[in-house]
Amino acid sequence: MRRRDFIQGIAVSSAWPLVARAQQGEQMRRIGLLMNIGADDPEAPVLVGAFSQGLAESGWIIGRNARIDYRWYQGNAETARAYATELLAQTPDIIHASGTQGTIALKQLTRTVPIVFTRVGDPVGIGIVDSLARPGGNITGFMVFEFSFAGKWLDLLREVTPHLTRVAVFRDENLPAGIASFSVIQAMATSAGLQVTPVSVRNSDEIASAVEAFAHSPNGGAIITAGAMLTGHRDLILDLIARYKLPAIYYDRVSVAAGGLISYGPDFADQFRRAAGYVDRILKGEKPSDLPVQAPTKYELVINLKTAKALGLTVPQSLLARADEVIE
Repeated sequence: MRRRDFIQGIAVSSAWPLVARAQQGEQMRRIGLLMNIGADDPEAPVLVGAFSQGLAESGWIIGRNARIDYRWYQGNAETARAYATELLAQTPDIIHASGTQGTIALKQLTRTVPIVFTRVGDPVGIGIVDSLARPGGNITGFMVFEFSFAGKWLDLLREVTPHLTRVAVFRDENLPAGIASFSVIQAMATSAGLQVTPVSVRNSDEIASAVEAFAHSPNGGAIITAGAMLTGHRDLILDLIARYKLPAIYYDRVSVAAGGLISYGPDFADQFRRAAGYVDRILKGEKPSDLPVQAPTKYELVINLKTAKALGLTVPQSLLARADEVIE
């Protein structure tokens, strides 16, 4: 059994929020979890399971000495702020925030409640922390990736699509990480003689129109970068990519499991386990300001051979050998 399947089983078998009385004499600690996806997202049980498992490994058992209050804002900044306010009103001991919008909302609302974030790009540049080594204040966590990482998507797409001459880059232009990732890809593509077309993810109609226009010419491919808005439009993007038969690379495994060609990105379940470790250390007395912001340590390369065959592509053996998972 894959470890991911084991973790997902843990999450599915215990519906959230799970609340029970603490054992007599044991203090119940309250943990808020502000998520930038929906509760029905395929990734949700994996991430929640990883976080709960990480807490359990440190002795925090949901329903015995820890309670988790969940809120799911699905990439909407206004909803993120509203749910951040709700969580803080419940006087939590600590909050784990997933995503940039949720973390920013919490930073604006509290300077005292400890915050551990995941899935945030450029936390220094957007003012969430003072520095990676010494975050300062009440916030620390785990960043998405270094911006130079975005160039790896282009390299992998070119490796699997040798006749590539044009690239559509799906990005959330309201996220600093989206802007920075696009800049890296654009610079590399230009030096390689490739044409780059930005696709801003604002609403369904704009996405559909942009993809239709791009797909009219041959030898095109797509890069779907990270961001809650892109996750929110995942099904639409996958449908359009399949309809127009565009080779595409994604940042998340979920998209490839749903029919995408290839993905390369951080192992977010691992980040949630590590975030649980920071939650444990803070609950036991350490300060967020003393815990450095960390970059990912594990990345996943996933390839869908069924999709490659449908696109008429032959995945190089050298690429298959490097894959963490091959879907057939």
